[in-house]
Amino acid sequence: MTLRSRGPVTWRPTWPPPRGRCGGGCCAALRCGVCAEPRRRRSPREPCGVNVVFVDSAGRRVEARGRVGDNVLQLARECGVPIEGACEASLACSTCHVYVSAPHLEHLPPPCEREEDLLDTAPQLRVESRLCCQLTLLPPLEGAVFTLPRVTRNFYVDGHVPKGH
Repeated sequence: MTLRSRGPVTWRPTWPPPRGRCGGGCCAALRCGVCAEPRRRRSPREPCGVNVVFVDSAGRRVEARGRVGDNVLQLARECGVPIEGACEASLACSTCHVYVSAPHLEHLPPPCEREEDLLDTAPQLRVESRLCCQLTLLPPLEGAVFTLPRVTRNFYVDGHVPKGH
């Protein structure tokens, strides 16, 4: 393989492409986009990810690990958390309403006006309420707990389970 120069920087094309953003494998249940390997769950000690916990309406805790930039709704679905998200993250319903743990709430950007309007339609609204379809994983969210409210405003009936795009 030869080195090529583009201006003052010399670079070397790499083939095969690097595996995952962390340099080795990937870290959840989908593909990372950089490599063709299926992502796998990592132990809490391995780098490249954010550990969070989902608590469903029955109180069952589900530990999850996602990459920085992952959508919280998609991560919840990948981990089997029973959250609806009827509008498929288009900000048109409030069925993905969650409570964010207080210490981590301040690390999230404030909700946009449209999200606030939809949260007003969510049952059991609290100060720490957010729509998880509008949240992305960030390093300061390490250890965050996303709790589903006891009741939601369901749009689907007859056992329909929504599928992500």
